[in-house]
Amino acid sequence: MGCVHGKCCSQYPNSSEFDAQEFSHGGGNNHRYVLTERSIEIAHVPSHNFHLEYSVLTQRGYYPDSPDKENQDSFCIRTQIQGNPNLHFFGVFDGHGQFGTQCSNFVRDRLVEILSNDPTLSEDPVKAYNSAFQTTNAELHDSEIDDTMSGTTAITVLVHGDTLFIANVGDSRAVIAVKTGNRVIAEDLSRDQTPFRKDEYERVKFCGARVLTVDQVEGITDPNIQTWGDEETGGSDPPRLWVQDGLYPGTAFSRSVGDSTAEKIGVIADPEVSMVQLTPNHMFFVIASDGVFEFLSSQTVVNMVVRHTDPRDACAAITGESYRLWLEHENRTDDITIIIVHIKDLHNQLGGGATNGTYGVTMNPIPLLSGKGSADTSVSYRSLRSNFSEPQPCLYTTPVERSPACVVPSPTHLKTVSPFGTEDSLSDPIFLQLTMNFYFLSVIKMDRLLKVASH
Repeated sequence: MGCVHGKCCSQYPNSSEFDAQEFSHGGGNNHRYVLTERSIEIAHVPSHNFHLEYSVLTQRGYYPDSPDKENQDSFCIRTQIQGNPNLHFFGVFDGHGQFGTQCSNFVRDRLVEILSNDPTLSEDPVKAYNSAFQTTNAELHDSEIDDTMSGTTAITVLVHGDTLFIANVGDSRAVIAVKTGNRVIAEDLSRDQTPFRKDEYERVKFCGARVLTVDQVEGITDPNIQTWGDEETGGSDPPRLWVQDGLYPGTAFSRSVGDSTAEKIGVIADPEVSMVQLTPNHMFFVIASDGVFEFLSSQTVVNMVVRHTDPRDACAAITGESYRLWLEHENRTDDITIIIVHIKDLHNQLGGGATNGTYGVTMNPIPLLSGKGSADTSVSYRSLRSNFSEPQPCLYTTPVERSPACVVPSPTHLKTVSPFGTEDSLSDPIFLQLTMNFYFLSVIKMDRLLKVASH
C-alpha cells in the first residue's frame, strides 16, 4: 500500500542490465513498462543433501499520471553467504515515496552486506537479523538519500541448512507451500505490519500517531470510530498513520526502513523474525511485494505455482494475473516483484510439527502463524477485492509441463473495468496490449529455448 503521497545483487546484475523486453503501452499514451525475467538458478544445500531451484520476475507498475515513474521494487538473491554453501539469502524490497527507488536499492545492497560480514550470522541468525536491520536503517538516515518521507519495506528469507529464518519489515509477504495428503496448503511465513493489526495499532497510537483512513481525514466518515475490520473488508481505504497536527506521512504500514518522519510516530525498522524447519512436505516458498498480494490471497498464489512445473511460468502467470486485477479495480497498477523457490530432494526426518499444521517455533518477537492455512483452519488474506481469488487449498495434481508461453488471463476473466471506462475488455486497449505483451514475451522465451536447443 505504501505512503499516501506517493536491483538485485550477487550473480544477478542491476535491473538496467537485465535481459529485459520493453514494450509500448496501448491506449494512446506513451507509457512504457519493463517486464523482467530470469532463467532458473540452482543453489545446493550439501549439509542436508537437497537443492533450491528459483526464479524471479519484476514488473514496473502502470501509473497514468506518472508514465516515467521508476520501478521502486528491488530484490536480492545471494547464495553461499560468507562462503558457506548451506547459507542462502532471498529478499524483496518495496520502496515508496519520492526517493523510494533509492531507498529500496540502498537497503537491498546494505542489508545483505551487513549480514554477510556478521560473524554471528550462522550461530544466531535472529540476533544478526535484528542488528542488520537497525544498522541499515541508521545508515540510510545518515546517507545522502532524503528518507524523511521515503523508505522501503523488506521481506527476506535466509536459508540456513534445513531451516528458514524469515525477517519482515512492512507489508510484503513470504508464503510456504505444504503438501498435506492430496492438498497443498499456503502457510504464511510473515504477518503484514499494518494498523489493521491490534498490536501494531496500539503500539503506534502509544507513540503518538493518529490512525485514520483517508475518508476519516476528509470528514466523510466518523474519525472517532477506531475499528476498520480487517484487510479483506477494509483494504480499499485502509487506516493510515498521521502526525497529530498535520496531514502526513499517511503510511498504511506500521514498519519500514527509512521514513524518518514516520519514525517519530512509531514506524520502526525492527523486523519480526520467525523460524521454520523444513520437512519433505514443504514444496516451495514465495517472496513477493504487496503488488502481488493486493488482490491475490496467499492460497491463490500457491495454487498458481502448483499448476506449473517451471517457476518462470509461475512467476509470469502470477504477475500477469496481479497486473490484470489491478487494472480491473484501479486506474493504475503497483510495481510487482516475485521470487519463487522450489525445495528439491529434501528427505530429512519429518519434524517441526509438520503433521499438525504448525511449521515453526517462536523466535523474536512474534510467533509464526502457527496453524494458519492448515487443513482444519482458515487461510488469512489481505484486501481481496477480487472474486477470482481461490480461498480453498489447492488439490494436488500433476503440474502442467513447461510451456514456452506465459500464462495470459483466462477467458473467464474477460470482463474488466478499464481506466477508459470500457467494460468489455475485448475492446479495452490496455487489456489487449497487456495480452499482446505476454504474447511477445512468449515469443522471446520460445526463441531463447530454440537457441539453447541449437547448442
